[in-house]
Amino acid sequence: MHCYFCQKNLKEIDFKETYILSRFTSLAGKIKVRKKTSFCANHQRKFSQAIKRARFLGLLPYVRE
Repeated sequence: MHCYFCQKNLKEIDFKETYILSRFTSLAGKIKVRKKTSFCANHQRKFSQAIKRARFLGLLPYVRE
C-alpha cells in the first residue's frame, strides 16, 4: 500500500481540513499507527502534528464520547 498523501501529491497537510484528519483517527479519537494508515514516515510526522494543532484550536476533540 502507498501513502495516501503521496498518492494525492499533497505537499502540506492542512490542520483545518478536519474531514481528512478525522478519517485517520480511531473511534476513541486517537491517532492511528503508521501500519494501519500506511503513511510514509514523513507524512506520518506531519499528520500527527496537524492533528495536535487541530485539537489545540478546538477543531477536533481530544476524546470522542
